[in-house]
Amino acid sequence: MDPGLRLSADMCPSTPSAVREMQDVPYGQAVGSLFYLAVATRPDIARTVGNLARFSKSPGMAHWKAVKHLFRYIKGTLDYKLTYSPSSSNELFTSYTNADHAGCPDTGRSTSGYVIKMGTEAEFVAAVSAGQEVLWLRNLLTEFGFDISATSRLRIDNLSALSVAKNPEHHGRMKHLDLRFYWVRDEVAKGRIAIEHLRTSDMPADILTKSLAKPKVLKMVRMLGLGT
Repeated sequence: MDPGLRLSADMCPSTPSAVREMQDVPYGQAVGSLFYLAVATRPDIARTVGNLARFSKSPGMAHWKAVKHLFRYIKGTLDYKLTYSPSSSNELFTSYTNADHAGCPDTGRSTSGYVIKMGTEAEFVAAVSAGQEVLWLRNLLTEFGFDISATSRLRIDNLSALSVAKNPEHHGRMKHLDLRFYWVRDEVAKGRIAIEHLRTSDMPADILTKSLAKPKVLKMVRMLGLGT
């Protein structure tokens, strides 16, 4: 998606002529056709597809232009595929998480995303807590006989979130997030998860939370394990 574009409900049809203009536009079918792709094999478009789906009930021409922009991107990257290759990391899986604070202009809600790469660069993208996914993977690998006694590192590019997760004195400022952060702190204290800072420029989860310029999209795509 164009990084300068912020889709909102204000762009929905508000006049009879605008409604007629969109009457025969296959917006719902177009966005719906991309969901499996976004979830199964193309994490680079997951954030955009989710954003576009918010307006399926009453899309406007600006929303439709954004859909066509996405299809042009897909057409130019048809040979992208998830790749399996050796990892230079000594961890069984590597984890990243990111968020776009209050990025929705209509609700003020944030978009969060995470990337977990396991063993041979396989990718898992979902909409649940990254920390919970880390523990689920630790339990799964234990069942498979792997040694998971080492701490699993969760990489975050936000220093404030890092401080709140590690230091109890910051909790008073984040009362609405207490339960989640206390849970993370408990796991850190148990030695199962270690929270680490990662530069935004090296954060592959960035593409799951916001629109990026082309050079960064290409970098994130490579980091996700998508290749030709």
